Order: sequence, then structure tokens, then C-alpha cells
Amino acid sequence: MLTSLSIRDVVLIETLDLEFGPGLGVLTGETGAGKSILLDALGLALGARADSGLVRSGQPQAVVTVGFDLPATHGAHAFLAENGLAGEPGEPLVIRRILKSDGGSRALVNDQSASVGLLRDLGAMLVEIHGQHDDRGLLNPRGHRALLDSFSNIDTRPAERAWASWREAEAALAAAREELEIAARDREYLEHAVSELTAIAPRVGEEEELAALRSNMQKGARLTDDIATAAQLLEGSEGALSLLRQAGRRLDRIAGEHDKLGEALAAIDRAVIEAAEAEDRLSEAAEALSCDPARLEEAETRLFEIRALARKHRVEPDALPALAQEMAARLTAIEAGHEGLASLERAVSESRAAYDAHAAELSMLRAAAAARLDSAVAGELAPLKLDAAKFRTAIQRLDEPQWNAKGRDRVEFEISTNPGAPFAPLVKIASGGELSRFILALKVALAERGGATTMIFDEIDRGVGGAVASAVGERLHRLAEGAQLLVVTHSPQVAARGNQHLLIQKSHEGLVTRTSVQALDETKRREEIARMLSGAEVTDEARAQASRLLEAA
Repeated sequence: MLTSLSIRDVVLIETLDLEFGPGLGVLTGETGAGKSILLDALGLALGARADSGLVRSGQPQAVVTVGFDLPATHGAHAFLAENGLAGEPGEPLVIRRILKSDGGSRALVNDQSASVGLLRDLGAMLVEIHGQHDDRGLLNPRGHRALLDSFSNIDTRPAERAWASWREAEAALAAAREELEIAARDREYLEHAVSELTAIAPRVGEEEELAALRSNMQKGARLTDDIATAAQLLEGSEGALSLLRQAGRRLDRIAGEHDKLGEALAAIDRAVIEAAEAEDRLSEAAEALSCDPARLEEAETRLFEIRALARKHRVEPDALPALAQEMAARLTAIEAGHEGLASLERAVSESRAAYDAHAAELSMLRAAAAARLDSAVAGELAPLKLDAAKFRTAIQRLDEPQWNAKGRDRVEFEISTNPGAPFAPLVKIASGGELSRFILALKVALAERGGATTMIFDEIDRGVGGAVASAVGERLHRLAEGAQLLVVTHSPQVAARGNQHLLIQKSHEGLVTRTSVQALDETKRREEIARMLSGAEVTDEARAQASRLLEAA
């Protein structure tokens, strides 16, 4: 609930600090005393448009601070946490709006800067202001369905779950169709590519093997003549190896004649061994580097095919086997796609049917709830001097594109103010006082079902008196049992019902005019109600009547 309101330099208010309690608070005072200034100041703190005309003449800025004591379950806590503005646990919520004389403004929530848009959203969660120009709260059709559901404790969660399942199934089907459509467009290409890859059937590492084989064979073709000549110089009867052996045999016969001859023989023996080894290596090299032209052509053809295929698909040669598998899988998916689509289509159909069932149940429950609400509101109209009016809760079936998790119903509260007149939305009512009484009737019927826990009614009793004013006061008092109400009133019958009574007065000191607010005790309260009954001159009869009103309340 609203616990405090502090105003500095707003129009005629220089300094004002008010505290509020639960229940029904009434604000009274003579016409022009400044009651609207209080509402303007409160509206400013709750995100209303900043008007530099609100700054008191000669002052650089106006400041309005409001405090709220909210239960732990109030939705404002989550809202503030989401926006990084949560206060300390157990501490009151404090909102401050600073308006400068040049029109600039700042908003602070729990001493942290906030945007005016956020302040407006937060204010709508905290306070409902009902007056002649109210265009929020009960007048906004977007909230009527939720109010009706809350009125009859309608549980929308099964429909919400069914809606989510339907949306998920629809999304999965759409994605599958898109994938299948893309794949189908590529089918001819995939078939050709898979056929080509399958025909060549490259292996991982094959390109490197073929390149090495080709290089060796090309090298062998270039070195064959040199290898053959070297082999001829080593081999044969006139080759180096044969000559070394002949020299060794001759030295072997005479090696014993001198040490040096023995050493020479040993050197020739070593040369024979090395030359024989060279002969073996030449033979092995000739075999390794042998170049079969047919085999070389075959290896080159295979190598060029693999490389061309890799360039065509813009992958490395070793990636071709995996690419072949991937393309084959895509072809298989195209073949199996229609079967998968059929399964997804069945899931969509089943989830839609589940949603249809829950939405139909919601529609049925809402129709029954609307009848009960219409009856409850009708019972409140006559005592509020609205007996010629009619109220109805209009439920319209939405077109499918407008369906949502809460069902497929559009709910709007409508009234007909005169016999035979067509029903129209609440906001179309011309009379401010009549509108406020309709809202009061609806609020009483809805009891504590949803909405902010602090409500403000601006001159709800305008144009009525006597029994009607008493009925207004009685209903305001009843409504205040479950919420906090602040009522700007000219009716003594309404004022007498208040749990708290604030008197707004205007005073003049020379050329300076000020507005002040005084919390009244029982004696002063009786005097103020007597003034409301009799006018400027308070009579004993008026005081007696005021006492009777207070006792009756």
C-alpha cells in the first residue's frame, strides 16, 4: 500500500509530508483548495508526463517522493529485480521524481536512476487512479480477460502448456519442411555427385600415395641412363669390380714379399667389398625407380581425377570419402523425409487438438463466469443511481492468427447507459461521475480479484447525494477492506466512511498562496463534515447530522 507522500514546490504546495494507512482514506476541501494538485503530484511520481507548470513559481525544481509497503508476493518485486532496481529485503519501495523548471526530469527508484517508461509500468502495478479522464486499469480491454479469469479462478495453465506444445510442433514441422525443400532442390546434383564419388571411390591418404609414386617413377625415367652406365662400369669382364678382383689375385701371390704389398692387398679387398655393395645398391635403385610408362600413366590419371574432384567440391582430397558419405546421407534423408513429415504432421494435429479442447473449456468457463459477473455488477448499479444502465461482459471468438496461450477469446466489459441504447465500451461513457460509479460497481463485484492494491477515486460522487452518496460510501468502505482506497470527495456521506480523513486547504499570505493538508482528528473531522453539509456557515444542526453520519459509518 501507499505509505507516504512527500511534496516539495509543486504549484501551491511548498512543503507537504503525508502518511497513509490501510482502508479508506478521504480527501476533502473546498473547491479550488488544491485537491487536484495532490493527484497531479502523485501521478508525476508514478510516471505521468512531466509538465514544467507543476514547479512552484520562482523555484528551480519540484520533487515528489512516494513510499510503498508491499507484500513479499507483490509482482512489483519481480519487475524491479528484472530491471536491476530491487531494494533491500523488508525495506519500503521509494520512488522519487524530480521536475526542473525548464521541463527536464529525473526518476529514481530505490535511489537508482530509472526511465520514465519503466516508472509508468511500475506505477500501473502499484496504483489505479480512476477519474474523468482515466484510460488505464478497468478501462483497458487488454486486461479484461485476465480480470474475468481471476474473478472465477479460471486456471489457464493447461491451455498454456498445450499452446506451447502446439507451437513447438509447428516449428519442428516448418523446419523439417524447409530442410526437405532445400534438399529436394539439390537432389539431381546430389545423385550425380554421389555417383561420381562412388565411381572414383577415393581413399584417405591415397592422393599422397599416388603423388609419391608418380614422383618416383618420373625420377626413375630421368635417372635410368646414368644408373645403367654406372652399373656397366662396375659389372662385366672389363668393369671396375672385375679389374679390382684381377689386381687382388696378382697381389695375393706376392703380398708376402713385403709389408706394403700386404697393405695394398688389404685395401683392394676392401675396395672389392665396397664396389660389390655399390653394385647391389644400383640394382635396388634401378628396381625402385623403374618406370613402366603404362603404370605411370595410370597413376597420373588417378591422381588428377582425385585432385579435380577435390577442387570441384572445394575440399581437401582426404575429405572426399566423408563428403561422399554425407551426400549419400542427404539423399537417404530425402527419401525418408516424407515419412518424417507425416510423423511431424501427426504431432501438430494432436497438439492442436489438445489446445482446441483446453481453449474450448476456457471459453465455456468464461461464458459462465461472465454471467455471474454480469449479475454481480447488475446488483450494484441501482443503489449507485445507475438503474437505467446495463452491464455485460462481451466474449468474442478470435480469428486463429490472434489465438494465444490464454485461449481464443476476446473479453471486453461493455455498458448501455439508457434503455434501448446500444452497448459500448466503458471508456465511451461521457459522464466522469457516472464512469467512476460504474468502475466502483465493477470493482466491488470483482472484489479483490487482481489489479493494484491502492486505488484512487477522484470525485466518484459527483452529481449524486442522499441515498446514492450513502451507497457509494458503503461500497467504497467495503472495497477498502481488501485494499487501500483514497477518495477525493465532496460528499459528507462518503467522507464519514473514511478510516483516515485529510483536509486540503488554501491560505493566502500577502501575494503568496499556499495549499496545505491536515490530518483530522474526530473533533475536526465532525466539523469538516458539518461544513460539507451546511456550506460556509456551520450550524449546530449540521454538526448533529455529521455526528449521526459518523456514528452510522
